[in-house]
Amino acid sequence: MRKLVVWNLMTLDGYFEGEKPWDLSFHNHAWGPELEKLSEQFGEEGDLLVFGRKTYEGMAAYWPTAEEGGKVKDYMNNIAKIAVSRTLKDAPWNNTRVVSDPVAELAKLKGEDGKTIFIFGSAELVASLMSQGLVDEYRLCIVPVLLGSGNPLFKKASEQTALKLVSSSTAANGAVILTYSVGKTA
Repeated sequence: MRKLVVWNLMTLDGYFEGEKPWDLSFHNHAWGPELEKLSEQFGEEGDLLVFGRKTYEGMAAYWPTAEEGGKVKDYMNNIAKIAVSRTLKDAPWNNTRVVSDPVAELAKLKGEDGKTIFIFGSAELVASLMSQGLVDEYRLCIVPVLLGSGNPLFKKASEQTALKLVSSSTAANGAVILTYSVGKTA
């Protein structure tokens, strides 16, 4: 059985992007050798990336022509990907297919053999999957900055979700990397 893991960078005050879409400048406060190594490990651990439409469009615009090279760029461009959308008809980024019903698709895929399924970004998608009990784990990098405003990672939910801390580490730049498994609803 596969795990569905959410990965995101988040400011200390809870935002995964600024007020404008793709305002990710705060990532510079966290990026360093530790996150690069972690990103490379994701490439070894996972075999599928899932994105909501907005995140897919941003990633697809960036990664094929990204200036930085190496393992992370290769991983991002070559791994199988799902773009979740009711409006996209095709997804031209390498190895991507469009899915309009993520709950049914990911429930099916989680039951199959394979490696970890990662969701990067995609807060609205994560909220819908979380409400259906499909998220197994959250991996968060808490960026040492207070953004003040922006798009919150965690959306309003109808109930609490209990989490269990699996691991924590601190990067040299002060970013904190946390892994939580999802427990029963509190």
